[in-house]
Amino acid sequence: MAGVANINDVLDGHVALEIECVDRLYLNAYLPNLQVGGQVVRFLCGHLGKPIASAALLSPIGNRFRAEVKRYAAEHEIPILELAKRDHGDWGDRKLDHVRPHLERAEREGRYGVVAIVQGQEYQWVFSGRNRRKQPGVRPNFEFFKEDRRVGVYYFYILDPEFGAGFIKLCTYCPWPGKVWLNGHEWVKRQALREGLGFTELENGFAACEDPERLQAICDSFSPEHVQAFFDRWSTTIPTPLTSQDRSAGYWWDLSMRQTEVSRTLVFNAPSHARSFFEALVADNIGIGRPEEISLAFARRASSKTDRFATRVVSHGTDVRIDFRYKHSRVKQYLKGGRALRVETVINKPADLSVKARLSNLPELIDKARQVNQRLLMIEQVLTDTQDGDDRVIGGDDLGHERPNDQSPLQRSPVALGTAARKRNRGHGGGWWCVARL
Repeated sequence: MAGVANINDVLDGHVALEIECVDRLYLNAYLPNLQVGGQVVRFLCGHLGKPIASAALLSPIGNRFRAEVKRYAAEHEIPILELAKRDHGDWGDRKLDHVRPHLERAEREGRYGVVAIVQGQEYQWVFSGRNRRKQPGVRPNFEFFKEDRRVGVYYFYILDPEFGAGFIKLCTYCPWPGKVWLNGHEWVKRQALREGLGFTELENGFAACEDPERLQAICDSFSPEHVQAFFDRWSTTIPTPLTSQDRSAGYWWDLSMRQTEVSRTLVFNAPSHARSFFEALVADNIGIGRPEEISLAFARRASSKTDRFATRVVSHGTDVRIDFRYKHSRVKQYLKGGRALRVETVINKPADLSVKARLSNLPELIDKARQVNQRLLMIEQVLTDTQDGDDRVIGGDDLGHERPNDQSPLQRSPVALGTAARKRNRGHGGGWWCVARL
C-alpha cells in the first residue's frame, strides 16, 4: 500500500493550480461625522435647522425609511423576508440560505438588482437621548449617548454584475450603521468570464484555468475602488435613512474593514489522495496554535500572558478543519471540494496586523494576510521535516520579522519551533535563523 504524502511531497510538483485571492469581505458602513453626541446636536440644529436638538426628531427619519423600503419593495416586486428569532445576529450562511433561491432565479434570468430584502431586529450601538433639565417650563437640553439596543435592520440582497451576490445592511436608528458583504472570488470569476478566460469552478474558488498567471493577475488587481464602486452604485439605488440633501452636506457612509478573508488555494493534480493527505497534515500539525508557531506565522511577538491563543480541529461529518487564533483573527486550513488545500487567514481586526481599518488600507491588509498564509506553509514544512529527521532553516528576515537594533541576538529571536537552537546568522544577511531538531 502506498504511503500517505506529506506536505513537502505535495508542494514538490503535485500542485496543479495555486491561487491567492480575497475571499469574503465584511465591511462596516458608518457616518464619520455622527459618532458622538455633540455631532447629533449639530446634525439636528446645524444641518436640519431645528431649534431644539430633541430625540423625538430622530424617529420620523426611521419611520420614513421603513415606509420607503415597503414602497420600494412593492414597486419592484421584491419580496420582504422576515427571519425567525433564532436567525437574528447571524449575518452569514443562514440568511443566505433564505435568499439563495431568489439569487439563483435572478441569475438565470440575467436580472441584476435587489432580489430580496431581509427584515429583522439586531443589537446595534445607536443613539438615545435624555433631557438634562427636568423642571417644567424650562427650555429642554438634550444629551445624546450610545447604547446597545435591539433595533430594526434591513438586508438588501443584491445580484451585482461585477460581484455577483452581496448585500448592504442598514439600521433604522441613528447613526444608521450598516454593513456590506461581498466575495472576492466571485468578482474574479466575472472578470475572467468577461475576458474570455477559461476556468473550472471549485465551489467559490477555482479548480483549473487555461492561463493561471492571468488568473492570478486578475486576483491581484482587486482593489478598494471596486468595493467602493459597488457601495456607491447601490447605496444611491436602495432606500436609505439619509437623503440627497444629507449627502450634499457631508452626511454619508464611509467604509471600513470588519472582516477580511484572504485565501491561498492549492489544487492537487491527484485529488484521489487529497483527503488522506489533509488528515495527515492535521495529525502532523495538531499543535500549530502554540505561541511560538503563531509568533512565526503572524511575524509578531506573542505571549501566552497577554494574547489569546486557541487551536481547534473541527469535524463536520466527514469534513475536517483545523484553525488557530491570534488576538481577534484566525487562520483556517481545510479541504476544498475534496481536491484542494485551502489556507485562509481571517482578519477580524486589522490592527492585529498593524493596519488601519479604513477601506483604503485593504491592499496592505491583503499583502500581510498573504504573508501569514505563506509563513504557515513554511512552518508546516519545517515541522514535517523535523518528524522525518531532517533539519530545516528558516530565515527570520524572510519571515518578515522586524529586528530592533537595540536588542541582543537572543532577545530579537522569536521562540523557535520545537526544541530549536537560536543562533546568530552571520552569513545570511544578518538575520536570525532557527534549526528544528529531533
